[in-house]
Amino acid sequence: MKKGIHPETYRLVVFKDTSNETTFLTRSTAATKEKIVWEDGNEYPLIKVEISNTSHPFYTGKSMFIDTAGRIEKFKKRYEKKA
Repeated sequence: MKKGIHPETYRLVVFKDTSNETTFLTRSTAATKEKIVWEDGNEYPLIKVEISNTSHPFYTGKSMFIDTAGRIEKFKKRYEKKA
């Protein structure tokens, strides 16, 4: 590995999958202002993700319909005008 290109400030962060409310604790350098109290009673930074290994069809083996923030409606509206 090259020296000086990798972050030095890893910290414990909780990631929360918003599609199924699953949370997991890991190390990350991602910045966030939100916090959450974890199972051990300590407070950690919280990063919300739309999809993770607990909800992605590749890992679960199931098809799931996830419409985040009306993306399907935006797509339909955009291409209705052209038709």
